[in-house]
Amino acid sequence: MASAKVAGKVAEGSSVRIAIVGGGKMGEAMLAGWLCAETGIASSWSAADFTVVNPGLDKRERLSRVYGIRCVSDATALEGADLIILAVKPQVMFDVLRSMEDLPFVSDALCVSVAAGIGTQRLEQALPSGTHVVRAMPNTPLLIGAGATTLCGGSHADADDIETVRALFAGIGEAFVVEEAMMDATGAINGSGPAYVAALVEALAGAGAAAGLDRDLAERLAAVTVAGTGRMMVERGQSAEKTRIDVCSPKGTTLAALDAMENAGFSRSVEKGVEAAVRRSKELGA
Repeated sequence: MASAKVAGKVAEGSSVRIAIVGGGKMGEAMLAGWLCAETGIASSWSAADFTVVNPGLDKRERLSRVYGIRCVSDATALEGADLIILAVKPQVMFDVLRSMEDLPFVSDALCVSVAAGIGTQRLEQALPSGTHVVRAMPNTPLLIGAGATTLCGGSHADADDIETVRALFAGIGEAFVVEEAMMDATGAINGSGPAYVAALVEALAGAGAAAGLDRDLAERLAAVTVAGTGRMMVERGQSAEKTRIDVCSPKGTTLAALDAMENAGFSRSVEKGVEAAVRRSKELGA
């Protein structure tokens, strides 16, 4: 069984062959994070344990040069894998899975999909019968060991599979097991979240420039402020509400700013954005 094979190798500290199918932004972020991991499962892995599948020659050459890994152009060129990370876009996922259906090692591998919207049942139907599937939704800060990942297991995934994947992502950030029904919603928060944060930083930088600041300085101030605030909340276990209140002096500048933002529809715009992300995730999985 796949779970015994992968979880057993992990428990023994044996070498695990990892195939990352898709060398785009998320595939590279996972690769970089795991190669730099200082704790957890991936801390014992090396570049020799990884193969990345990516059709673009320029991208393959860059990944090989930067990370020292083996790259192939097509999944059919894989010679074997214990852990298969499916990191391709939802729109091409099933074409990729069809190309892998005759590979003899797939049914014994633990397959982890990070594609938005596609449920474990559909993945299991496209993979050899009985394949162990875990669905995960990470985000790009895992590239620096600061990711946030949610995950759930398919019908054939057992507790060892789920814990193996949870521990794998926990080594490059934080990882949370959730019900599959919640995956679209979590993806709209943590998966898409870095883009929302970057948009906020861009908006603050633009507002700072309009107020007379050098734009680069304004963007740097905004980015450092966002990073520091998030770190303070996480490390101190401090709620968003308390963090907000602590900064707000009665009749002060912060309250004036927050009141103006709320009157302009700040909270509702965020809510509508998350609703749109959840809706699109469901459409991709349909």
